[in-house]
Formats: sequence, structure tokens, C-alpha cells
Amino acid sequence: MEILDIVVNSIKNMGISSIMDILVVSYIFYKGYMLMRETRAEQLLKGIIFIILLIPVSSFLNLTMLNWILTKTLTIGVLSFIIIFQPEIRRALEHLGRTAFNDKHILEDEETMERVITEVVNSIENLSDTRTGALLVIEQMTGLGDIINTGTKIDAMVSSALLENIFVVNTPLHDGATIIRNDRIVSAGCFLPLTNNQEINKKLGTRHRAAIGLSENSDALVIVVSEETGNISLAVNGVLTRNYTKERLKDILIRIIKRRQQKKLTFREQVMGWKRKIKGSK
Repeated sequence: MEILDIVVNSIKNMGISSIMDILVVSYIFYKGYMLMRETRAEQLLKGIIFIILLIPVSSFLNLTMLNWILTKTLTIGVLSFIIIFQPEIRRALEHLGRTAFNDKHILEDEETMERVITEVVNSIENLSDTRTGALLVIEQMTGLGDIINTGTKIDAMVSSALLENIFVVNTPLHDGATIIRNDRIVSAGCFLPLTNNQEINKKLGTRHRAAIGLSENSDALVIVVSEETGNISLAVNGVLTRNYTKERLKDILIRIIKRRQQKKLTFREQVMGWKRKIKGSK
């Protein structure tokens, strides 16, 4: 009962700042785990936690040699974790860096968004019918400036005719990715990073692996048209879904963009509410 009383008294004596501190740290650990879940980093993290738990046990049992080995292993293990899983750490930091204030790449005007998506899906349907391979990226909150710079700058309004012409076989821009930012085609013939995921279907070609790779490192929407089958695929957040029709593709693109718009607006409203409260308390 004494331990329980101590815990209760500690909770009662906690200030607002202490509670906020605990909540923020808990949220960071939770988001960190969710980002690493079902990746190679998750298994290494479990191993590090196991070693951390063994160190005090070995010290308590006076297992000097084992304690020394575990301590040195932990030191090397943390450094190895940073080096080996640099892509996962980078992806986590990029995810944390996406805020509601970085909204310049998400269309808020519903009429413009509908027009852009309609032009995109019309071109994708025509490319699919002719089995013309295509790789199309719709930029979202994560800036793709480094990817854009690998291609040929275009800066033209999004249109079905222009997109279809870009992917004409045996033309210079056919094999690369085309990037759309807001209502503009900003670049074509761009190089995308390939995924390192060894568990994806071995039958998937370079376009599909590039689509997954970019979606793993950004929140971009990546559309792929298979050159062999004409099948339409969509990569979002590292997950590739296949066999889309024109109507289904249009519906899912609009729903994803609207959902992200809503999240952005909700976060902005919360921040403005906090600012009003702070000003009112002064």
C-alpha cells in the first residue's frame, strides 16, 4: 500500500508541464514505433531492448564478463542501428517534418482538384488501353525538389493529351517519371529511388519498384501503368495496390487528397485555437 500511496501522491503533485512532458514523450515513442513496425528496424529494436533488460540482471547476479559484453554490444549496436537503418530513420524524420503549414502542394480548390484528377485518370486509361508504360507522381506535402531536378523541366498545365505524349514509346522522357505539383506538370523523365523491400512480388518491374520506393520516402501518390499487361497500379505509403479501373482510380485519388486536406485544416484550426487561448490569458 505504501508504494501505491507514493504513486498516487506523485500523480497529485504533478504539474501541467509534467503531464504534457509525459504525453509528448509517449507520443514520440508511439509514432516512432509505428513508423518502424513491420520493417527490418523493428527486429533490431527488439534486440536492443532485450540487451538493455539483460544488463541490470547480469549486474545484479554479478556476471561481470556477461555484463561487460552486453554493455559494449549495446554501444556498438546503437551506432550500427543508425548506419544500417539510415533509410528508415530518414523516412521517419521526413514524416515528422510534414506539418499542416507545408500545404503548398495539396490543392485546396475542389474544382481545380477535380479537373486535374480527371485529366490524369483520362490519360492513364488511354495509356492502359494501348499498353504504354507510364510512371506518374502527384506531389503532396513532402517536397520532391531533388527528384524534380533529375528530369527535364516542363512547367505546363496538366492535360491528358500532354501526359500521353510524354509517355510515347521511344521518346526521351518515356522511361522516367513525370511529376505533377498542384495543377502543373513540373518535370518529366525523372529518376525515382527503388525500394529495398525484399518481400515484394519478384514479378514486379522497375517502374513498380520505383513507385513503391518513392512512396516509402514521401507521401506522394504514384501511379503506374504496366507496359506488359496495361494494368494500372497505385503506390501510397509504401503499399502498392493493383488492377484499377478509371472510375476506381479517380475515386481513391480524390478521397486520399480530401482526407489529407481535412487533416491539414483540422490541425491548423487547433493551432489557431491554442494561439487565441494564449493571447486571451495574457
